[in-house]
Amino acid sequence: MSEHYFDISPEELKGDVIEMLETIYDPEIPVNIYELGLIYDIKIDENFRVDINMTLTAPGCPVAQSFPGDIEAKVATVPNVNEVHVELVWDPPWTKDLMSEAAQLQLGMF
Repeated sequence: MSEHYFDISPEELKGDVIEMLETIYDPEIPVNIYELGLIYDIKIDENFRVDINMTLTAPGCPVAQSFPGDIEAKVATVPNVNEVHVELVWDPPWTKDLMSEAAQLQLGMF
């Protein structure tokens, strides 16, 4: 468990969590999972527990079993995070429309 620094709010911590998510890349697409639109929701409670709902580009993705645990481990290293839970969801299904404009430009999808 990390130490709490009460001068940070859950909103500020969310920014730090997003920065970490931007360092994690999809194994098959050279874009980070946040810009790809794989992160559907990030909730942080007053105890600095982070709950992330995410999806993958396809249900048959070979990393479906291991990737959520990898993400949990990386987000857990963010200062002030006490606990992380990543939930893999398939609804709504991922489409390229969920990607950021920067990611679409990077992959030549415009």
